[in-house]
Amino acid sequence: METVNVNLLLQLTSAYLLVIGIVLVLLKRNTLVMLLGVELCLNSANLALVTYSKMQQVLHGQLQVLFVIAIAAAESAIGLSIVINLYRNFGSIKSQNAQLLKG
Repeated sequence: METVNVNLLLQLTSAYLLVIGIVLVLLKRNTLVMLLGVELCLNSANLALVTYSKMQQVLHGQLQVLFVIAIAAAESAIGLSIVINLYRNFGSIKSQNAQLLKG
């Protein structure tokens, strides 16, 4: 019975992280904070996958977490290069300043 409560708590934590990540991406204009929100969303997916994998007693969810971590690492590298280019071209990392790039 205690395992069910732990799994429910982990799922609620995952949902909470997802909501915080989505709010950060939608409301903030700072590019670094937006990247942080995306990372929170990916980590909430990782937590959900590990919890479901633990509940079902299979390793498929834990193997998928490895792929999500690899995607998060690539996203961080690409995102930071975008932030560096924003700062070099516009002198700020706010996403509002990049509207000159629209076609």
